[in-house]
Amino acid sequence: MWPQGLCCGAWSRRTRRTSLPLTSALTMRYMGQGQKVLVTASRALLLAQWAWREGSVIRLWKAIHTAPVATMAFDPTSTLLATGGCDGAVRVWDIMRHYGTHHFRGSPGVVHLVAFHPDPARLLLFSSAADATIRMWSLQERSCLAMLTAHYSAVTSLTFSADGHTMLSSGRDKICIVWDLQSCQATKTVPVFESVEAAVTLPEEPAPELGVKSTGLHFLTAGDQGMLRVWEAASGQCVYTQPQLPGPGRELTHCALARAAGLLLSVTADHNLLLYEACSLQLQKQFAGYSEEVLDVRFLGPEDSHVVVASNSPCLKVFELQTSACQILHGHTDIVLALDVFRKGWLFASCAKDQSIRIWRMNKAGKVACVAQGSGHTHGVGTICCSRLKETFLVTGSQDCTVKLWPLPEALLSKSTVPDGGPVLLQAQATQRCHEKVTTHSTLGRGCSRALAGMRVQAAACSHQQDINSVAVAPNDKLLATGSQDRTAKLWALPQCQLLGVFLGHRRGLWCVQFSPMDQVLATASADGTVKLWALQDFSCLKTFEGHDASVLKVAFVSRGTQLLSSGSDGLLKLWTIKNNECVRTLDAHEDKVWGLHCSRLDDHALTGASDSCVILWKDVTEVEQAEEQAKREEQVVKQQELDNLLQEKRYLRALGLAISLDRPHTVLTVIQAIRRDPEACEKLEATVFQLRRDQKEALLRFCVTWNTNSRHCHEAQAVLGVLLRHEAPEELLAYEGVRASLEALLPYTERHFQRLSRTLQAATFLDFLWHNMKLPTLPAAPPVPPSTL
Repeated sequence: MWPQGLCCGAWSRRTRRTSLPLTSALTMRYMGQGQKVLVTASRALLLAQWAWREGSVIRLWKAIHTAPVATMAFDPTSTLLATGGCDGAVRVWDIMRHYGTHHFRGSPGVVHLVAFHPDPARLLLFSSAADATIRMWSLQERSCLAMLTAHYSAVTSLTFSADGHTMLSSGRDKICIVWDLQSCQATKTVPVFESVEAAVTLPEEPAPELGVKSTGLHFLTAGDQGMLRVWEAASGQCVYTQPQLPGPGRELTHCALARAAGLLLSVTADHNLLLYEACSLQLQKQFAGYSEEVLDVRFLGPEDSHVVVASNSPCLKVFELQTSACQILHGHTDIVLALDVFRKGWLFASCAKDQSIRIWRMNKAGKVACVAQGSGHTHGVGTICCSRLKETFLVTGSQDCTVKLWPLPEALLSKSTVPDGGPVLLQAQATQRCHEKVTTHSTLGRGCSRALAGMRVQAAACSHQQDINSVAVAPNDKLLATGSQDRTAKLWALPQCQLLGVFLGHRRGLWCVQFSPMDQVLATASADGTVKLWALQDFSCLKTFEGHDASVLKVAFVSRGTQLLSSGSDGLLKLWTIKNNECVRTLDAHEDKVWGLHCSRLDDHALTGASDSCVILWKDVTEVEQAEEQAKREEQVVKQQELDNLLQEKRYLRALGLAISLDRPHTVLTVIQAIRRDPEACEKLEATVFQLRRDQKEALLRFCVTWNTNSRHCHEAQAVLGVLLRHEAPEELLAYEGVRASLEALLPYTERHFQRLSRTLQAATFLDFLWHNMKLPTLPAAPPVPPSTL
């Protein structure tokens, strides 16, 4: 159940973005025994040294540059830091002693590269600026020793041989140059036929798997072709080329070699980090970077152990929830728009703007591979849905206003590994034109399709975009629902795709359709800000849920069909109870459109992905809250019984402490009244209050503020205040938490009580005065009675 007691604070977020302050350069090196130094340069012309494990700044100083710092580098001892600025200056800083040591000028334009010589005894610094010239600076002589000119475009990296006599430079002019540092001359120019962003020299030892058979100088390049290549410097030949994966965004922007660990790190243009074994270039780990807009998310695996994410990229990212390990899947050549998972959780499907669909399989080890692909649509495929009973077919909806039914071949289902011949080709069994194109105008984010949102089209209006935004297969695999921008949803019979009826009622386009897992109803989410429930038998609208202030992008049934969870373009999630049309909870965690929404098999978790680049895992803690509430009630009953026993036994100190721990002012008031009813009230109250802890006295003072507002209970409040004022020094009272606010609340009511008592005392005194001054007439004496009458 996801009942009304569910609150946003009771859900847990598993993923969040983290960021450092805005910087233009960043560097980190080892320093001392395992201590790491991280230095960042900001656009405010400040350098900051961080204790990065704690996330705190150790030291902050001015960069002195007149323009932002563009590059930084540490020397081999990690005691000197060189900074190159956009002002054409190069500065050197002593990190240990905290002062600047050198200031080199002469570079025209932006200094975008600085590097120290690996031999700390030589004290040489190299830099390159906009003129593509490499300058060699001597720290001892404080001058430029040489200017190395051979590149015709920006120099992107400098790396050195093991003996320190040779330097390798790479550039965007598609060449790498080997330099002799003793003569400061170029000894070899190697054309690499790609714009190189980074180059590293490899250890001078054979590596047969990389084609390195001799001990000469070999280097590795990374550039705009998106693959790592190994070159022999002596011959200028490429001896190893990494297999190239399909799809855009594969360009490599950085590359670094960790010689001690035997690992090579490369960074792609779409902000992914790839970690390889240096000796074989076997991929070890992948780290997903910035996801940009998240367009769809799904749980994966029979126990929902993984999550697959489709962002504004041709690549898919599969995360293991327990370890956050990531796999980056390549195959599509354009933005992936939608995902869906088959019943068992091992197979899932994706569709993209490249007009194709792909089926992926995850094995028991968690590795994912593409096992089938198909194409046939004439426009981008924006929605996909898998069969619910068995892994037999899937349905796709496209921007070409058609729906296609794709059967899964038996050969694909019988294998547990990737087919030997590559992915199986899928053929569409049926094609049906479902919705017609009608000219319409709607604002971006409410009427434009998700495909246009992925392309980041900035037009204010869209026309002729009545594409199919959502398809859904019924739990019995016999019905198909489609939702379109033409403001209608339609019901079809499978597998012939025969039209059964049309759902009319929304004022704007539909973003999502979903079948109930328990009842014969269909839920639709629309850009008009409503969610509607429809009867499948007569196509009538059963309920309308109004509450979103923007387009409703996704809707899902939860709690076994008794509740709905919807997401909107304003970043809000809403939980609805179907029985009474009530929105029981609004969850605010995203900052932009929530495109992706999926619930786990057990209905105890939900997954959302949005345009704010966040993927958030939600957990239903209703049972936990109910158990905690029940335990709290039982504890309150036990404490109340214990309190009654303590009052019966006149153990006032223990009773007062227990009443304060219950945080119930009326119960504490009852204890105070019981103490004051004792014949020795004054002594008992003082002894009890005096032995309380300071936090208990602070709570008692707060309770007195409440009691003092009522004339019936002000006597107890004044009695407690009298004890505190007699036994606590003014300095101690002023140190109480919230004492000033308490005094401000006590003073007016206390003055009012004393005024009332003063008036009562004056009236009593006047009555006593009247009594004593009243003169009563003397009564006449009675005549004596004769004895005869007795």
